[in-house]
Amino acid sequence: MSSQNLALDGSGMVYGVILNDRPSLERLGAALTAPPYAAPPKAPILYIKPYNTHAATGATVRVPRGADRLELAATLGLVLGRDATGLAEATALDAVAGLRPVLDVSLPNPVVYRPPVRERCFDGSCPMGPVVPRTHVGDLAGLTLRTLVNGVVVAERSLSDLARPAARLLADVTDFMTLRAGDTLTLGIALNGPQAGPGDRVALEIDGFDRLEITIEGAAP
Repeated sequence: MSSQNLALDGSGMVYGVILNDRPSLERLGAALTAPPYAAPPKAPILYIKPYNTHAATGATVRVPRGADRLELAATLGLVLGRDATGLAEATALDAVAGLRPVLDVSLPNPVVYRPPVRERCFDGSCPMGPVVPRTHVGDLAGLTLRTLVNGVVVAERSLSDLARPAARLLADVTDFMTLRAGDTLTLGIALNGPQAGPGDRVALEIDGFDRLEITIEGAAP
């Protein structure tokens, strides 16, 4: 498969980002300078959503045993069209083949700097929509992400809230690691998102993208 087809298929690794939105940074406030954090982050804070978490629209996401609620975080993913390392901010978006809606599902957890594996990496916890070519998407800062539970809007955010806009985020991440063609780097999730439980229908709407929908199911017996 060519790198371009791999990119549009979006079948690579998915890297999530936290503390890249100003409201979350403001909400934490003085806590960022207190133990255990000691100082605000100086570089992007990443975590991985491995292949077992990847799911498509229409998927059923099962709540892990011992839990009864899931936290929902809407974001947008940048899908790399080629291997990228040491990108310059001015041209970083040239490495992006497309974008896709991402609904990052997790178990509620207060840990910020070291996102735990069990809470973020259970099966099906990264539903993603189809990749839309970058040339079909306008100004990212003008996009609004709406999260709905059972048809009711429970959260709304604008990508104008990013602490590191897309080009700078790509430049900062590829300064210390290589992203491969087909990998997805999300623009970041907001903390303390809405929650849903078994039987709930969840959707993510972004103008210009297909609606992303999932159903929450109870834990396996």
